[in-house]
Formats: sequence, structure tokens, C-alpha cells
Amino acid sequence: MRAPHMTAVLDTFPTPPPRSLETPSEAPLTTQTVTELDALESESVFVFREVAAEFERPVILFSGGKDSIVMLHLARKAFAPAGVPFTLLHVDTGHNFTEVLDYRDNAVAQLGLRLEVASVEDYIADGRLRERSDGTRNQLQTVPLLDAINEHRFDAVFGGGRRDEERARAKERIFSLRDEFGQWDPRNQRPELWSLYNGKHKPGEHVRVFPLSNWTELDVWNYIARENIPLPSIYYAHERDVFERDGMLLAVGPYSQPRDGETVAQRTVRYRTVGDMSCTGAVASTAATPAEVVVEVAASTITERGATRADDRASEAAMEDRKREGYF
Repeated sequence: MRAPHMTAVLDTFPTPPPRSLETPSEAPLTTQTVTELDALESESVFVFREVAAEFERPVILFSGGKDSIVMLHLARKAFAPAGVPFTLLHVDTGHNFTEVLDYRDNAVAQLGLRLEVASVEDYIADGRLRERSDGTRNQLQTVPLLDAINEHRFDAVFGGGRRDEERARAKERIFSLRDEFGQWDPRNQRPELWSLYNGKHKPGEHVRVFPLSNWTELDVWNYIARENIPLPSIYYAHERDVFERDGMLLAVGPYSQPRDGETVAQRTVRYRTVGDMSCTGAVASTAATPAEVVVEVAASTITERGATRADDRASEAAMEDRKREGYF
């Protein structure tokens, strides 16, 4: 089952209108009300332009997930009618959903962007990393990510993290310094009063930048609906064979198989967040349009990561531990 409006989801990526470059003194007088989405968009666009002004080699982490898609849309809007002046980087675990990888490749091709892929599979094949006993690979992304940053000398790395997702991410500043080992110290955070961002860093260090920090999941979906942003089809209701484990609905696939006693059933589901097939759960849903998803998200009492990401359930500080080591 596929939502009607998703039929040509990968066929076109319309150029978003550029944000105005007028200064306050030049802007015409208006009585138009600025909405919350307008304010969030304006802040994110400002962050993209600030990074372009301060850094030499920025990169956008782009997986084909909804947050990275919104982030790319904002970057396009920040520099339209010119193209996005940044490279894209995907740390590919090899356990991704096919729909998401197809979206990623179509977006890159149609928008004429440059994509670098850091492959966890390659690291496992040549012995630089070992498979985990639980079969998941999300936690193996850190080393390929840091190696790619060092190899390409990226000095600013855009990520789609939001403060509402998880308590460790709530500690992040919009500009978050990483040391020469790519590590994060939550006690070494710079103040960002009056939207002043400090990108200063020593050779070997870099800055993670989070343009969506102040957005919520509901804000993201309202923006997707307003801007008519195409997404991979798995974000909307569809039929899929799933089995239940630890309160999550995992898809049957090459990287996630039911264990003894786990029953497979075909359910109508969608994904709130997209990670590895082996550790990302679906939710029962009939929401087939952005407007329907907005209603569903507005009624939710748990974040998308808390509801559907097994890798965040390893411990109370699972995400913070990984972030300290250099994770997204």
C-alpha cells in the first residue's frame, strides 16, 4: 500500500525559493505574521550561511532520513538560486533500508550534488572493525565517520540531530566542538547568546553543526507538509512483514530475522525514524500523508528514537557514550 502523493516521490526535487537577503532597513513594511516554522526556518538558514562564511570545508551528513532531507532542503533554500556549496557524506552500515538508499542516490543525481560514502562493510571486510555479537552496526559508524572527516579535512560537519530526540542531544549546542580525536566533551560547550556562534577551532579539531537543534519532530513534519518535501515511502503507511521484539515491530529482512517464538505477521506500519534494519522498529499506523502523520505525531507521548531505536536502549547513557567517542 503506497500513498497516492508518493507515486513520483523521487522524480523531481523542485528548487525552493531563496530566503530574502534584504537587510531590515531595505525590507518593505509588512503586517504579515511570522509563524513558528518561519522562525525555525530563518534560524536554520542563518546557521548554514554562517558556516559557509566561517569554514573552509563543510560537509552535510546525508542518509536519506527525514531530518537529513529537511536539512538539505534548508541548505538549498539558503543558497538558492545557486547550488548547495557543500559535499554530502553518508556513513553506510550496509544494513540500510533499500527505499532510503534509492532515495539518497536519486536525490544526489537529480540535484547534481557530490556524495562521499564511508562504508562500514569495507571496514569489516579488511579487519579494521569487527561485527558485533548482536549483529547491529549503528555503533560501528564512529570510526568510518572520523576517518572520512580526517581524510577529506572537513572542518564543519552538519548533522540532523534535534534536542527533543534524546537527553544527550539536548546537551548539544548548535555549534559543537570536537577535539583532535573527534570526541565530544559535554562540559566544554560554548555559550551561544544572541545567536552568536563561535566556530573557532585548532588544527585537527572540527565543529559539528546542528541546524535543526531547536526543531521538534512535530515541527519537522509540519515543515515537510508545508514545503511539500518528498520522502522515502517507508515514512508513510504500507504493508510489511514484521515481528515483535522488546516492544518494537522489526521488519523481516536479510539483517533482521525472527527468533524462536517470534511470530511474523503482515501489518500496516510506517517508520518514524530510519536507521539500520536490524535495530529500527516500525510503528502501527495508517498515516499515508504528511497531514495524517502530523496528527499522529501530535498525539504521541514518546520520541521517535525512544519508541523505535533499539541501539538507544543499551543503557541510560547509550547515546552520550557514543557521542563522547565521536558518534553523530
